Amino acid sequence: MNKTIGNIFKGDKVIWIVFFMLCMISLVEVFSASSNLTYKSNNFIMPIMKHALMLAVGGFIAVVITNIPCRYFKLTTPFLILISYVTLLWVLFAGESINGANRVIEVAGQTFQPSEIAKGTIILSEAQILSAMQTERGADRQAFKYILWIALPMIFLIGLENLSTALLLFSTMFLVMFIGRVPWIQLGKLAGICVGLALAGLLLIEVVGDDTKVANPKLTKVEEVAKPKKERNAIEKLFHRADTWKGRINKFFDDKEVTPLEYDLDKDAQVAHANIAIVSSNVIGKGPGNSVERDFLAQAFSDFIYAIIIEEMGIEGAALVVFLYIVLLFRTARIANRCDNNFPAFLCMGFALMLVIQAAANMLVAVGIVPVTGQPLPLISKGGTSTIINCAYIGAILSVSRTAKKKQAFVTEKVENTDDLVIK
Repeated sequence: MNKTIGNIFKGDKVIWIVFFMLCMISLVEVFSASSNLTYKSNNFIMPIMKHALMLAVGGFIAVVITNIPCRYFKLTTPFLILISYVTLLWVLFAGESINGANRVIEVAGQTFQPSEIAKGTIILSEAQILSAMQTERGADRQAFKYILWIALPMIFLIGLENLSTALLLFSTMFLVMFIGRVPWIQLGKLAGICVGLALAGLLLIEVVGDDTKVANPKLTKVEEVAKPKKERNAIEKLFHRADTWKGRINKFFDDKEVTPLEYDLDKDAQVAHANIAIVSSNVIGKGPGNSVERDFLAQAFSDFIYAIIIEEMGIEGAALVVFLYIVLLFRTARIANRCDNNFPAFLCMGFALMLVIQAAANMLVAVGIVPVTGQPLPLISKGGTSTIINCAYIGAILSVSRTAKKKQAFVTEKVENTDDLVIK
């Protein structure tokens, strides 16, 4: 029996344990946090059944990818680049709008987010370029240029509708280049340019954006129609999300003290109810299924699920989630360190960094340290495309762990045989 299970769940056992624990936490907390969905659908069990099905499909995909040697991943790179560009342009001009942004497209009755495919494509391409152009002194200077040619247009297209995802993806790409020993001078120039572009972007957001539209959600439909609409020029149409970005940035950096009586729960509902959920946990938590703020917190099952975890499971549960992501990162680093080839090492580190950085962003938003970004908690938040793709990343890491484990065992056996010969 154990041998059969071992044949199915190959690869690093610690990664598998972390994966299953995150999935179990996801099932419990999504079931608890989906009260709004169950109310709207008038079906108590259907939302969690759909999520469980997504996790099951994702787990199956993880098992399948684990059994594929990582060298074959290179064959998919050209196709994924083409698919990523086509779908990103598709969603930009003909995608379905969610919360004011075109982020999903529908194919055969199913919706998916092209940005999720593009994220994995960038990491896969970057790992392949860095591994192919490694020298004794680090990556060839041309590798930096090739990576940017592939990645920057995708990141730009993603950023038009989902700025936070683009920033997190760029950060992951930068860290993988650092790990891939791209020359310091090139990374320094890129960092300097990014700082300049960030300042210019903030200025553009302040000029183009109109945070009054975000700050006043109480307008009725009649008032919205009656209110004269400002004609947008080409730049404003291109950066139509600037209103939301400006509202979030100004709200976060507004240090004006607001008394409890003056606080507007309608305008600042997400942040307010997330803070209430955390404070009302009383350190030890209310217990699974006993959340109160899930009924008031928008996206409680997705963007703010970490606040619900704190409310129900207390500090211990919150620390456990953080610990699992830390174990995932350090265990992947250990796997990468055992790899004889650069490609699998860069690939698994890129996927692990992407998952952990996104998780950190979600948790920092939930506790109010950074502005609201709309990032789900990987492998825990309710989702469709993101859940399946994140499981695929885990499968890729496990595939690398299989190869690295075999090579490590081969080296150990070779050393032992050499010692035997010396003794004889």
